[in-house]
Amino acid sequence: MTCIFVTGTDTDAGKTLVSSALLERLGEGGFRTLALKPVAAGAVKTELGMRNNDALQLELAMSCRGVSYEQVNPVCLAAPVAPHLAAVDEGISLTVTGLHKAYQQLSEHDHDFMLVEGAGGWLVPLNDRETLADLALELQAHVVLVVNMKLGCLNHALLTAADIERRGLNLVGWVANQAQAETMALAEENQVWLEHYFSAHHKAPLLASIPFQQQADAKRVADYFAESHALMSVLQGNADF
Repeated sequence: MTCIFVTGTDTDAGKTLVSSALLERLGEGGFRTLALKPVAAGAVKTELGMRNNDALQLELAMSCRGVSYEQVNPVCLAAPVAPHLAAVDEGISLTVTGLHKAYQQLSEHDHDFMLVEGAGGWLVPLNDRETLADLALELQAHVVLVVNMKLGCLNHALLTAADIERRGLNLVGWVANQAQAETMALAEENQVWLEHYFSAHHKAPLLASIPFQQQADAKRVADYFAESHALMSVLQGNADF
């Protein structure tokens, strides 16, 4: 089974849209996909309990059924703030060990591909000692980086990639996402530079370049990615484009 951890250069980089599109694309190829949103901060109370919109999108996009919302999103926090602060406010203990157990329970369902979506950026804290990056390391997941194409993205992208490499994890690909309506100056040149850099230093290909979406539609965005079997090969670390 393949496990991918999707992270972003910052909050609102487009991780959920990219994650959902990846799940849709792989599902089109007949792959059995599961999604895990270990921690979500920002939820509304429903008749079924607290629900986070990002986790609901992942649940809808994955192809495996018979999985409860609580398995997809084991920690759902009400306040839209840093997860470790929201958890303290609700008296919840966030640890890599606890989230790893949730991953293992979800993994019991038959699947070919597991997508784990982070929260915020790469080094979002879980507690005073651990971050979500530590969870990615514990899972020994391959990593996909979503780069929000805006002023400052080069620094954010390179710092994130450097820490992924420092931890001995494999950055298998990245996505250029135009998350805001206003296009950054020299956007194409910045993307080309990042494409060369990631290819040369991390052997990580550009998986997709996604223009600004007025209305996020994972099925439509899935078309920006390669055919499902070629995409799966890259995500497994077996090939590049």
